[in-house]
Amino acid sequence: MKQKTKRAVVLLSGGLDSATTLAMAMDAGFVCYALSFDYGQRSSAELNGAKKVAVAAGVAEHRILKIDLGQFGGSALTDHDIAVPQSEFAEGVQTQTEPSEEIPITYVPARNTVFLSLALAWSEVLDSRDIFVGVNAVDYSGYPDCRGEYIEAFQNMANLATKSGVEGNQLTVHAPLIHLTKDEIIEVGRALGVDYGLTVSCYAAESSGAACGLCDSCHIRKQGFVTAKVDDPTIYA
Repeated sequence: MKQKTKRAVVLLSGGLDSATTLAMAMDAGFVCYALSFDYGQRSSAELNGAKKVAVAAGVAEHRILKIDLGQFGGSALTDHDIAVPQSEFAEGVQTQTEPSEEIPITYVPARNTVFLSLALAWSEVLDSRDIFVGVNAVDYSGYPDCRGEYIEAFQNMANLATKSGVEGNQLTVHAPLIHLTKDEIIEVGRALGVDYGLTVSCYAAESSGAACGLCDSCHIRKQGFVTAKVDDPTIYA
């Protein structure tokens, strides 16, 4: 068996997408360093999920950084005065939506830029040339920092702004899920042995990890399992 020597920093929220991304990075032969954030989000359940996923995957190291984006607010995920919206399909039978041109209130201003910048800092210290992030432009098309052009722009900036970059050690930001549907992501993860029962995707999960079953994230996750014809291990409140 070939020994793993390449290091990668993997952003790990504890959700379905980031758990799959971590599995893909490890399958590609990387020694993975998982990075999560306690950023003032409404629920800590996802972070608890991240801890479980990191342990199950056997990462080299898992760090959780505290940065309080809740001081700025502006998002239903960080401002308790803004309600988490329920999916318009939560009580219905429709399974498909048209991409919205309106940016959802669950968008956290500059979140991915902040997270990727800190991942970039750690990657330099680790002498890593690779960062993995589980952004997805199919299910979350309303988020501007989940687009392919954003990832490409950040990568270009990273190689201009870092010691390793200007010395010719180019960094790559991998977004392997960016064009996959939720059911395709689930199929990839299952093939790699991801235990989705450890993950939490709900915007308003209870401290126990139980999902609300009503928000957009819950709806997308539910439909992903239905379409993939896979039993949903999610515990709903």
